[in-house]
Amino acid sequence: MFYSLAKFLIGTYVRLRFRYSVTGLDRVPSHGRIIVAANHHSNWDPIFVGIGINRPLRFMAKMELFQGPLSRRIFYGLGAFPVNRGAGDTRAIRSALAILNNEEALALFPEGTRVKPGEAKDAQNGIALLASKTKSPVVPVRVWRNGRQVEVRVGEPISFQLPVGKNKPGRDDLNDFSQLIMTKIRNL
Repeated sequence: MFYSLAKFLIGTYVRLRFRYSVTGLDRVPSHGRIIVAANHHSNWDPIFVGIGINRPLRFMAKMELFQGPLSRRIFYGLGAFPVNRGAGDTRAIRSALAILNNEEALALFPEGTRVKPGEAKDAQNGIALLASKTKSPVVPVRVWRNGRQVEVRVGEPISFQLPVGKNKPGRDDLNDFSQLIMTKIRNL
């Protein structure tokens, strides 16, 4: 209920403030587990992605956003959950796995932090790990912004595939898939 109301109110504000559009929305599966993987250049990106995707998203968000009692209530109410970045946060991974195993949509920023426009940063392997463990398709999303013009571009879902003859992914397999996701995002 809170998520739907917030999405409507914030979406209305965004559409009044920006020239906002979404392309490729038909590529987002309407049900079942998915991982929405987006670029992250500004604090607005989770909002642009959240209102643009046609189903509720659960965001993994940096722990610092959950510090105060009011912000904690808001972020939990929006379905977000904290991650202690750079610490191999097993609790956040377990939360993400539970969300995906519950057939929900999880939203992640594969680079793990904001990256200045025009700069590139390698993806963290957590997204590939989650996709491999849950067989979740990854939907690449690019937020493109030029001043007040904002476009959310949705790409074709991609799935993690193990190399022939392997039954468990290695670090290189996870890294290759993570970088493929970033390439798909950047090419949108």
